[in-house]
Amino acid sequence: MVKSNNSYIIQHISLPSSRCETQSYNMSIVDSYKSFMERNTDPRTENWLLVTGPGPLITLLASYLYFCTSVGPNYMRDRKPYSLKNTIAFYNISQILLSIFLVYEGLASGWWNDYDFACQPVDYSDTPKAKRMAAAVWWYFFAKIVELLDTVFFVLRKKNRQITFLHLYHHTMMPICAWIGVRFLPGGHGTLLGVINSFIHIVMYTYYFISGLGPQYQKYLWWKKHLTSMQLVQFVIVFYHNFSVMFCDCNYPKTINFLLALNAGLFLYMFGNFYYRNYINIKPQDENKPSNGVLANGKTKEC
Repeated sequence: MVKSNNSYIIQHISLPSSRCETQSYNMSIVDSYKSFMERNTDPRTENWLLVTGPGPLITLLASYLYFCTSVGPNYMRDRKPYSLKNTIAFYNISQILLSIFLVYEGLASGWWNDYDFACQPVDYSDTPKAKRMAAAVWWYFFAKIVELLDTVFFVLRKKNRQITFLHLYHHTMMPICAWIGVRFLPGGHGTLLGVINSFIHIVMYTYYFISGLGPQYQKYLWWKKHLTSMQLVQFVIVFYHNFSVMFCDCNYPKTINFLLALNAGLFLYMFGNFYYRNYINIKPQDENKPSNGVLANGKTKEC
């Protein structure tokens, strides 16, 4: 009986030790996370909308993916597609105006005559230009969030074929990259991506707006192929801009340069594969047929 009691006691004494080790491990993860955030967060932007922590963005993107791949298509299965013509026209115009604003702010805040293409550290000061660039980075992040509506419109119009891996990857990764920019690096080398991308979006959403006006305007959209070419040039510039700085002495995080270069390389491969399949490697019987009306980011001419 004594041994039995001792064994019982020992077993129950050892359990708290196991729990303590687990709690200690969990606390070390939490402490490491808090330490990283405190050490790297820009105090100027840490309390801005959707930037206080990764939780809101993760929740938003998870909801977006769940809706666009499961809930939305199931909801629309036995329903007629929504037209949304006026809504999408307004959306395209707002995206054009927002993109023009972002290009202007990016240039005026640094890239027009102050920033160095070869190496540009982040200015964390409270000077007007530094704060203006930080605000421009947040607005770019906001634009990437709004662009999630591209996929929502696909779902509501039952254009499920356009919801490709490329489309979902593009629309999921861009808000994540922009959030990292606002939270930790609201300025400097990486912001060239936002300026170039916003310029491409001026052209792209202009195309979508014209194509949405009706079939009689399709003859003015002969330059669809060149829009995809512009997107490819964008990725080449971003890749070179970030890859080259990794081999020089520049006060900008090499890890971010590597991730931006890697992401640009992945986009270059996927968009390039789309371009090859739709504009170069065309079967003889399909030479006079449009490429399903689809652009490299998965959007259709009807948008």
